[in-house]
Amino acid sequence: MEMMMNDELIVAGKHYHSRLLIGTGKYKDFTETRAAIDASGAQIVTVAIRRTNIGQKAGEPSLLDYLPPSEFTYLPNTAGCYTADDAVRTLRLARELLDGHSLVKLEVLGDPHTLYPNVIETIAAAKTLVKEGFDVMVYTSDDPIIAKQLEDVGCCAIMPLASLIGSGMGILNPWNLQIIIDTVKVPVLVDAGVGTASDAAIAMELGCAGILMNTAIAGAQNPILMASAMKKAVEAGREAFLAGRMPKKLYSASPSSPTSGMIERID
Repeated sequence: MEMMMNDELIVAGKHYHSRLLIGTGKYKDFTETRAAIDASGAQIVTVAIRRTNIGQKAGEPSLLDYLPPSEFTYLPNTAGCYTADDAVRTLRLARELLDGHSLVKLEVLGDPHTLYPNVIETIAAAKTLVKEGFDVMVYTSDDPIIAKQLEDVGCCAIMPLASLIGSGMGILNPWNLQIIIDTVKVPVLVDAGVGTASDAAIAMELGCAGILMNTAIAGAQNPILMASAMKKAVEAGREAFLAGRMPKKLYSASPSSPTSGMIERID
């Protein structure tokens, strides 16, 4: 258990004991948002600057009142942006609203139907943001070449999709995720596609540093209970990865109990 006590997620030089990052959208209200995040144990919460009030709409309820920045690390994101310029402007606004906050999640979408990332615009935005001093966690495709390019640009974490945003289809291509994990040196976190606890466990067993999810929890029939399940799944998957699974052996059965010392049959 000592290994687990010292096993922390490190992003942009900061340490977090939780490897589960939670989105703050799609809940029925901010009270449910807070309850789900408490159940998840998450320390990093994402907020869509274009959709959630964090002070830019005076007189309206603010997420800051329910999730104080003194208790959580905010990860402003560019959900809804389709160009590099829009994404950069959005995150500049976030930095102003959050008093110089530099940790951000970049996503530049390709179309409104699949919400698949536009990797060309994503790379362009990442270059600008890194030059301006942002710590960029970046949503991208599961292409290992693009992932390496984003690391080379200076992104502090690579966040490939497991399947389409909001689809709940789970880990559709574990092989590409494995290549990315083996290729880049910064943390790799699955972002998008997780539908239930087993999906989260599989991602962590592959060696992902963490998982970001929103719809899987907010869209569940009981979001609070699902948040608790996801917390346990991420922890179990991480422990399994650290433990090292037994090798797979096709057609090579091995009894669980020792065969030596067995009582022999006497006719």
